[in-house]
Amino acid sequence: MELEASNRYGDDGSSKRTGTWVTASAHIITAVIGSGVLSLSWAIAQLGWIAGPMALVIFSIITWFTSTLLADCCRDPVSGKRCSCYMDAVKSNLGGISNKFCGLAQYVNLVGITIGYSITSAISMAAIERSGCFHKEGHNVSCHVKNNKFMIIFGIIEIILSQIPNFHELSWLSAVAAVMSFGYSTIGLGLSIARAVGGNQARTSLTGTTVGVDVTSWQKTWNCFEAIGDIAFAFAFSTVLVEIQDTLKPNPPENESMKKATLVGVSVTTVFYVSCGALGYAAFGNNAPGNFLTGFGFYEPYWLIDMANVFIIVHLIGAYQVFCQPIFKQVEDRCFNRWPNSSFIKESPPIKLPLFGVYSFSVFRVVWRTGYVILTIVLAMLLPFFNAILGLLGAASFWPLTVYFPIQMHISREQIRAFSWKWIWLNFLVLLCLIVSVLAAAGSIATIVKDLSTYEPFNSVS
Repeated sequence: MELEASNRYGDDGSSKRTGTWVTASAHIITAVIGSGVLSLSWAIAQLGWIAGPMALVIFSIITWFTSTLLADCCRDPVSGKRCSCYMDAVKSNLGGISNKFCGLAQYVNLVGITIGYSITSAISMAAIERSGCFHKEGHNVSCHVKNNKFMIIFGIIEIILSQIPNFHELSWLSAVAAVMSFGYSTIGLGLSIARAVGGNQARTSLTGTTVGVDVTSWQKTWNCFEAIGDIAFAFAFSTVLVEIQDTLKPNPPENESMKKATLVGVSVTTVFYVSCGALGYAAFGNNAPGNFLTGFGFYEPYWLIDMANVFIIVHLIGAYQVFCQPIFKQVEDRCFNRWPNSSFIKESPPIKLPLFGVYSFSVFRVVWRTGYVILTIVLAMLLPFFNAILGLLGAASFWPLTVYFPIQMHISREQIRAFSWKWIWLNFLVLLCLIVSVLAAAGSIATIVKDLSTYEPFNSVS
């Protein structure tokens, strides 16, 4: 019996981890190569040939560096016990109010990302319908469709998938989603190359959009800030790094596997991002759409564009789960601890499902997770601003979760002396990234305020 228990449970009494750096890489790629890639040609159009690719590379290096620091902080420095979520890691290394600030930043961001993915998936579903309309009626027809029905379809799918009990059982979904992300990124690359070499000379410049020609000076300033937020959002996965690391086997040490996975994930992502962003800008120039696969810079071959949007939808279905599972776990753990004798919360009788085997059915899980998905869909219907929402989410999460907490935990864990050279340059990086995040948030908020002047609730149209 003891041998059987050791095979089923890990060193902390939780379910035995079976993840490897390969599965962790799939989770990272699923989390990172998401809807952010679709806005990169627009972001580079705002920043230009020099600042655009440079910003992508700088953000990727910062993300990789701070992620390696975070990977070393996923065990309690005293007891050596695993941290199962980001908040636990901050509590173990910093304690006090930092834990509450981290929880607020992380879970607001996770909710925001799931709302953003609901918006993006609906836009891609609508793009498939519009693509068929353009092919049949011609490119000069408006072919506008309402997004709400597509958000509802996405929500129904997520309600079903949300019944997957925990992060440890998401590897297959992440693998499928990672393949999808490569699929639509590759199609976007191919279409951009074909457009760029097909004789269509798009107007580009070293500094991006031109004041007085493409935009006003006010628009140029705020669009550049928003573009930086979009790029920050495109690399956002620190929010779920600790949860991903918690799926890894203890041998080899999970921090070593996570660092390897991070290097692979961020490297692959950066190559795709620079390629998609630069080639998308070369194809569309300063008129690059906010979403280069649904903004209809491409019309033909319509079936290939439809395929790319199907890939986006499947990817976002998986990515939604990667980002909402930490929310599910946090709420359910708190409810279990607060009401330990509640049969509604605790009971999960096993039932047999065809093709899936035994499943632990929980009424509480069904009710709470269904309610959460419905809430995100309703909020997505209220906030259908693709680029601005991405920029704001990126700005809000990048500084606290990708930069501040990993660096402060590293300083505390390694007991780096205050005002030593290493302490100074690490905190200078924190301050610099804070300034960038504030400017990016300001740019996104300015765009949302402008969009609200012509906005009608629950009437999002593609």
